[in-house]
Amino acid sequence: MSGNNMYPWVTKQRNFCGGECPHRCVYCYVNTLKKKFPAVRQRYSGPLGLIEKELEKSEGKGRMIFVQDCSDLFAKAMPCEWIERVLQHCRQYPGNTYLFQTKNPIRFFDFVRQFPEKSFLGTTIESDINYPGISKAPSVTLRAEAMAGLNGFDKMVSIEPVMDFDLELFVDMIRKINPLFVSIGADSKRHGLKEPSAEKLHGLINALREFTEVRIKDNLYRILKDDCRTSIRPVYYTE
Repeated sequence: MSGNNMYPWVTKQRNFCGGECPHRCVYCYVNTLKKKFPAVRQRYSGPLGLIEKELEKSEGKGRMIFVQDCSDLFAKAMPCEWIERVLQHCRQYPGNTYLFQTKNPIRFFDFVRQFPEKSFLGTTIESDINYPGISKAPSVTLRAEAMAGLNGFDKMVSIEPVMDFDLELFVDMIRKINPLFVSIGADSKRHGLKEPSAEKLHGLINALREFTEVRIKDNLYRILKDDCRTSIRPVYYTE
């Protein structure tokens, strides 16, 4: 696959591991792809596995590459050897910028010396509230604490799908992470998640913009459109 539906500023995604993602997030877009495309269902079902042939391909240069966007390379169940081999492969193509995003960012600390020089390290934090039954990943509290303690890297936070939050606590949580940018999106497939009001969402965007760049995804306008008092335009990153 080329391009990326998750982030418009990503030019390529690369998946080196197959099998069912251990985090089993209820809103995962891969589940939708698996229903539509048998090849995707086959690749991302069953036991985890390293896809050796993917490590033989060239990554070229001048690209923004999202590594393992269809599952989580740093999930607890992923063997260290697989992660090391993927990072080694990426380092062979230093002309690219790489995005490594996980819901288990505590594992970033085990590989701090192995990331390519031009890397973004990111996590998903849907809210400051730890909603039950959404994911088997570590809690948003643990994700935020790990990211806040990670120094020496360009960091990003994905708030997607955004869920209802306490504005003051959520902004403080993100501020402590000190991300280079934050990407905010909504639940595109309508999984019945508890969402914030348009007014509260505007408050979040405005508060975050006081200390970081905010990149708004088109799917967020489903929530924002009911509030006509403020006009917000998407902000996309161009390499």
